[in-house]
Amino acid sequence: MDGIVQLERQLVDYTASLFHEGFLDDQFNQLQQLQDESNPDFVVEVVTLFFEDADRLLNELTKALGQPSIDFKRLDAHVHQLKGSSSSIGAQRIHRVCISFRNTCEEQNVEGWSNRFWPQVDRFLGSVIRGRDVLLPL
Repeated sequence: MDGIVQLERQLVDYTASLFHEGFLDDQFNQLQQLQDESNPDFVVEVVTLFFEDADRLLNELTKALGQPSIDFKRLDAHVHQLKGSSSSIGAQRIHRVCISFRNTCEEQNVEGWSNRFWPQVDRFLGSVIRGRDVLLPL
């Protein structure tokens, strides 16, 4: 029983740190409120889908940026999808970064990708992935 209490405490602390650091917003709280006894794994399922979608989109972005001729409309479409996914789970920092990167796409600024967008997304996903071990067992 102490192990469960400790895991629950880790989850609360980790979630609070994500709010404090600006990674999450109130949308995540609303997502948690949708979870109930009839669907106890709702948040885990939604967050897992977000990780899968984000991974796919980031791979697509990386492939597109590796092409000799960059299709900025395609990049923008991928970023738009990531922006929507991040907004739906309350990942406000990724959402804001996506808005910034969409401006980079409009400017057709490749350096903006490598200097602004990717490092921020990489830090966010790295932080959340480290915390996934806390979130997913519960």
